Amino acid sequence: MRLATKILIGLIAGVVVGLFMQGLQDIAVSYIKPFGDLFIRLIMMIIVPLVFSSLVVGAASTGDVKKLSRMGSKTIAFYLATTAFAVSMGVLLANIFKPGKGLSLPVDAVYTGREAPPLIDVLVNIIPRNPFQAVTEGSMLQIIVFALFIGVAISLVGKKADSVKNFFDGFAEIMYRITGMVMQLAPYGVFALIVPVVAMNGPSVLFPLGKVIGIMYMGAILHALIVYSFIIKGFTNLTLPEFYKGILPAQLIAFSTCSSGATLPATMKCTQENLGVSRETASFVLPLGATINMDGSALYQGIAALFVAQVYALDLSLGQQLVIVLTGTLASIGAAGVPGAGLIILTTVLASVGLPMEGIALIAGIDRILDMARTTLNITGDAVASVFIDTTEAKYSAKSS
Repeated sequence: MRLATKILIGLIAGVVVGLFMQGLQDIAVSYIKPFGDLFIRLIMMIIVPLVFSSLVVGAASTGDVKKLSRMGSKTIAFYLATTAFAVSMGVLLANIFKPGKGLSLPVDAVYTGREAPPLIDVLVNIIPRNPFQAVTEGSMLQIIVFALFIGVAISLVGKKADSVKNFFDGFAEIMYRITGMVMQLAPYGVFALIVPVVAMNGPSVLFPLGKVIGIMYMGAILHALIVYSFIIKGFTNLTLPEFYKGILPAQLIAFSTCSSGATLPATMKCTQENLGVSRETASFVLPLGATINMDGSALYQGIAALFVAQVYALDLSLGQQLVIVLTGTLASIGAAGVPGAGLIILTTVLASVGLPMEGIALIAGIDRILDMARTTLNITGDAVASVFIDTTEAKYSAKSS
């Protein structure tokens, strides 16, 4: 049985068991969720060494600073374009379906989460003061930059650094093997993560905000069908069934963990083994995407911001909605690929157009349900970018030779 099928069975079983445990949430959280947490810890354990070693080997093998610069420019431009499209779609869908109109919900608490860091701080902080501290803290952008410097330096040194290159190459192979071992536990981890979520968020909790949830999932599907499918069909050599079948295992893990970072090893494995992306491209594009590509979060910003405005009966002008699009796009850059990042970005988006922060408390209760769709869309966008960049680089190399 294929791994994707096993994970899907684990997901469905988790939903069924969760529904039967509606009145037993404490048991689900205390005795089932810890097994899911163990699975996430296993994944988080391998992220930094996997990304670091893969990036070093990829940069060292390229041996071309111009190529790395070209790939970086294309990758960032790709992520910015799809993110802007996603937040625009969120605003459009919220205007059409008006999920907050006529809705009166009690606000028991005010959300006081962290604010997203200013863009200039994100740009400054990509250079680590202490690379070892960056590695221990898992600061992905800093790790990417440090690994690229080492890889490029290895290629410039030449034969004298062959032993160092061989070390990282062997270490990367070891990490890929460990990733495969951890992935075999995915069906059980997915089951253990989904059961408490369903048990704690039953129909009675979700019904009042069902329209928001429905619009979020509709937007995620539309974004994938319109934007991602167009890119795959128009600019790559893959068919749509090949792509979506190949990335399915990573999507299921993203749906369960709600973390782009935790899904990164699975995304790298799927893109290379199922979609034919080179290690060089996957090692560069995917870690960057897990850090700055937030299409799902951007879609959520557009929907959530207008939802809050509609609940409070506030009319937003076209100019204010354009500010939401711009702020949602820029604030998504540098948002950590961890659960809850969407709420952090939403704080910035609401503040940009003067919407009440109390509105976040309205939607915070279902954030986990929305985060499932957000993260799945995020990692799908990462995979599309890796296939797109790999295809364009192959065409460029063929043309140059």
